[in-house]
Amino acid sequence: MVTPVRIVAPSREWAPAFDELAGRLAPTVSPWSTRIDHIGSTSVPGLAAKDVIDIQVTVAGESDLDPAFAALGAAGWVPWPYRRDHVAPGAPDDEAQWVKRLVTAPHDERRANVHLRVAGRANQRYALLFRDYLRIRPDTAEAYSRFKRLAAELVTGDAGDYTDLKDPVCDLIYLPAEEWAERTGWSP
Repeated sequence: MVTPVRIVAPSREWAPAFDELAGRLAPTVSPWSTRIDHIGSTSVPGLAAKDVIDIQVTVAGESDLDPAFAALGAAGWVPWPYRRDHVAPGAPDDEAQWVKRLVTAPHDERRANVHLRVAGRANQRYALLFRDYLRIRPDTAEAYSRFKRLAAELVTGDAGDYTDLKDPVCDLIYLPAEEWAERTGWSP
């Protein structure tokens, strides 16, 4: 059964929901993690989104991915066989820069995705830069909201189809975000 993608108005509940989830995650991933960040659309005030909290757990090295992933699975998080992110145009195409692990919240809990990425890798930086750029560019965030609503209406397949449609648009935001990062000295 296909569940349609539903984009909802921004919610003030998203930041506290992240705080609660991060607090629960921290003891499980602390042997490997260097930081836990709220990422994705729910991390940008005023941005419409799926009502799913995206969390990035940054681990120190690639050898930390699988132990943290296993610990989350043992704690009841649902492992997904997703092993890497898509490569943004102009970004390093080295496979190691895009490796990740993904778990979702247990089925009876608030919807959340936990992305495990390695510190300093391109995909770890991408998520934080994308978030921070949209936070300082409300007009860009509003245009992205409009696109997301339209995309959700057009996609009749699963959430993967929605993501595939959305990825190039995210890259169109990411590319000027990189220029902004260079110009301002932004760092994660």
